Amino acid sequence: MSTLHVLSHSPFGDERLTSCLRLLGTADALLLCGDAAYALQPGTAPFNALETRRVKLFVLAEDAQARAVQVPDWAEAIDYPAFVELSIHHDKVNSWL
Repeated sequence: MSTLHVLSHSPFGDERLTSCLRLLGTADALLLCGDAAYALQPGTAPFNALETRRVKLFVLAEDAQARAVQVPDWAEAIDYPAFVELSIHHDKVNSWL
């Protein structure tokens, strides 16, 4: 069973990203949207944690663009229709509120 984990809060304000990374299974994926896109700022602890884990990582392209965040080659920028497809592809969707 796979889960799509959706994070929308900045990784610099709390421990949601850290908690999520602890729970990610091998079939799971992580979608960064909203201020969670800031996790892709190179040289930061969240960036290093994501790069080290090499999870199936997606980011909403418009959120990364709005925050002037470059999407690294080990992550995939997607649009809203692709978000819907990801949601359908996984057995569960867990939003980290």
